[in-house]
Amino acid sequence: MNVAESQRKFKQRTHKALLDNDLRAALGRARGGFVEGRRARVAELPEFEQLRDAANEIREHTLAHLDYYLLTFEKNVERQGGTVHFASTPADLQRIVLDICRDTGARRVAKGKSMVSEETGLNDALEDAGIECMETDLGEYIIQLAKEPPSHIIAPAVHKTRAQITELFHQHHGRYGITERAEDRESIVREARTVLRQTFLNADVGITGANFLVAESGSNVLVTNEGNGDLTSNLPKVHIVTAGIEKVIPTFDDLSVFLRLLGRSATGQEMSVYTTVYSGPARATDVEGPEQYHVILLDNGRSTMLGNEFHEMLRCIRCGACLNHCPVYSSIGGHAYGWVYSGPMGAVLTPLVKGVDSAYDLPNACTLNGRCQEVCPMRIPLPSLLRKLRQRQVEARLTPARQKISLSAWGALARRPRLYQFAMSLMTPSLAWLGRSEGHIRYLPMAGGWTRGRQLPVPQGSTFMRQWRQRDEKTHGDRRGKNGDKKITDGDNRDIVDPQTKPSHGPADRGGA
Repeated sequence: MNVAESQRKFKQRTHKALLDNDLRAALGRARGGFVEGRRARVAELPEFEQLRDAANEIREHTLAHLDYYLLTFEKNVERQGGTVHFASTPADLQRIVLDICRDTGARRVAKGKSMVSEETGLNDALEDAGIECMETDLGEYIIQLAKEPPSHIIAPAVHKTRAQITELFHQHHGRYGITERAEDRESIVREARTVLRQTFLNADVGITGANFLVAESGSNVLVTNEGNGDLTSNLPKVHIVTAGIEKVIPTFDDLSVFLRLLGRSATGQEMSVYTTVYSGPARATDVEGPEQYHVILLDNGRSTMLGNEFHEMLRCIRCGACLNHCPVYSSIGGHAYGWVYSGPMGAVLTPLVKGVDSAYDLPNACTLNGRCQEVCPMRIPLPSLLRKLRQRQVEARLTPARQKISLSAWGALARRPRLYQFAMSLMTPSLAWLGRSEGHIRYLPMAGGWTRGRQLPVPQGSTFMRQWRQRDEKTHGDRRGKNGDKKITDGDNRDIVDPQTKPSHGPADRGGA
């Protein structure tokens, strides 16, 4: 996909999202709960900032020695009877999963929530191979019925209203003998549980993601609020874990640090309801568990990030805090981003995985307000990474000619303060003239995208720089030195003696030689 096509599709998606009242209502309700919940839980934990620092150090140490910890994890998984597979690409992961399913004669798959499976298009690959695949996380199940990708990494169906879910269930659950509409929250959950219960019991293979992989024990850690992950992992005879190579951490002591950050950052909880550790297939003394245990570790561009200026993105623990606090995501939702990852983290990941040309708009669809970096538990400098992606686009000569000319003109003006101030002194009355009749500007050349969707206020008074000088003069008057020397003030308010009035300090002033 070229840049022009990428821009056109992004604009179409955002336009559709901005006109969707149901989407805006759903996002508004969800955002309030996530943001306020995080604020309250963080305030209750005085050492939260220290935990962020500790988690950052652990992640950086692990990434610096990732080969060692991956091999340690593999060795300990195999020691407990499991198998580790390494997948370089989405196609490799699909092939490995299909081979396991064919070898075990599997026809039905139960899936827990896994962003890696979304990233690799695993569901479609299973269905194309004639294998029935059903999501068991409620949000993932809803979007599977709607044939949509997730719009949020921790709340996949956050864009759906209750009425939309009621209608969706009514359309699809008639084949199970359910004809009454489930309209309240409890009824919706009860109906989903009724349908999904048979999936857990009849599945040949269970596929889950992993929040963390513990190298010292070869364990995977699954954090959920529904418990479907436990049923998916334990009831089928084969358990497959899909995870990115960056998910590994050294020890269980390190795990305790991340768990205290994850729930607070993601959903505003001290801890998620279920935190389960899995280590290999069932042993002879276990009352439940799979006969086979496989872990598939996906690269898909991660090793490239590990060796370049974007390695900090690999610290991400997929909590979704950056999405919850992003004003852009809150306005357009996740589907406008065009892939499974959305919000600020998606605006970085998608161009790195899919290419800066095929996701051209994402790094540019950001105000760089810095809120995402402020709330990220791993202190990932998302605004800085987005700027680096913009720089890559410039270096690759992907910037459209009109934008390049505009930015070049702006840069030339901004580097010449006097010319800049003169231009602004002309622009202020010009803008005031454009909005003289209505009190706001209806149309502004080269800024039609702004004025089509909102009112641009008419400038009040003079330029900022002129008002600043007027205020400074009013506050301090005509500044003078100790000897009555007139002083001038430069741009950062440091006093400088006017060289025209500077007194002489030669030998004669000291009384002669």
